[in-house]
Amino acid sequence: MPGTTLPPFPDDVRTHPLLIIDYELIKAGDRDEIDRLWEAATMLGFWYLKNHGADQEVNDMFDVGAETLALPLEERMKFEQGDNGQSFGYKKVGAQAIDGTGKFVDNIEFINVSKDDALAYPQVVHLTYPSTINARMENTVAPFVRKSLDVTYVTLNIFNDKLGLPEGTLESLHAMDDHSACEVRCTRSPPLQDKAAMNRAMLAAHTDFGSLTILHNRLGGLQVMPPGHDEWSYIRPIPGHAICNVADALSLFSGGILQSNIHRVVPPPGAQAEYERWSLVFFTRPTSSKVLRALVESSPIIADAVKKRPDKNFESGSTAAEWLARRVRNQRINNRRGPDTWAASRGTEHTPTAA
Repeated sequence: MPGTTLPPFPDDVRTHPLLIIDYELIKAGDRDEIDRLWEAATMLGFWYLKNHGADQEVNDMFDVGAETLALPLEERMKFEQGDNGQSFGYKKVGAQAIDGTGKFVDNIEFINVSKDDALAYPQVVHLTYPSTINARMENTVAPFVRKSLDVTYVTLNIFNDKLGLPEGTLESLHAMDDHSACEVRCTRSPPLQDKAAMNRAMLAAHTDFGSLTILHNRLGGLQVMPPGHDEWSYIRPIPGHAICNVADALSLFSGGILQSNIHRVVPPPGAQAEYERWSLVFFTRPTSSKVLRALVESSPIIADAVKKRPDKNFESGSTAAEWLARRVRNQRINNRRGPDTWAASRGTEHTPTAA
């Protein structure tokens, strides 16, 4: 549980290194640091972020998550996501498939809170939430959302400039006041009981549904499979550092220049496997009505990138809302009709069958 003294991440497991980006430097316009961020976002699509200034907000949100997921299951289930493709609300353990076979299900529960609901509270935009969240919506959830959006907009504006887009293009696709599926997620997974399940995903291999993900975690478990690799590698958590990654929408908007890389969650390695794994995430997603497609008319750089990849389709034909709902809906085990259901839940994965 948040606040518990945890064993260190082990040194005897395979890890993949990430560049460490200083948020204060990119926010100040430091060209060298901005170039390093661009390298991270276009090569792997993952990086560490330090000096993000949200440590207190992160700690407070972990407390809210712990209070919420400690409620009786019957109470949590009143806010369950359901099987229609909605992401906001509570997801119980075992609600999602983790591969195309349907043999195994996920081992993670979480609560998702909409950015729109947090910033409009007490007005309800999408959904109502458990009492533990409502009690701290204004003094904990909303401040965390705003800090996360600050990081998001600094990052989007850097990408906007590097992609040669007209000023404000990416920010306008993610306007704070427009309705979207941006959300806060607090997750909990139990300690590993079955040693045979050590290498089995607790959360399926996937690319993220939206534009940018900001993860705060204390234990290992996140793994990536970089392009050109056929084995999973852990991402080592570093205290005080967020782990950021590009997601599907930014990859599509940029014509594949920005990398949305496949990743998954497995049990923490070594002695960490004996502890509950908690994580906190902010998912930035485009305005729900925006169509996910390469911005070729707005940038010669993007147009050229698309021209060089005739094998890839950068015209999704989906709005951001439709893309998310399709992926969420087809991961739900209750909706499984066979391997085709799993295939329909996929995004921009370079290895769509990975588990």
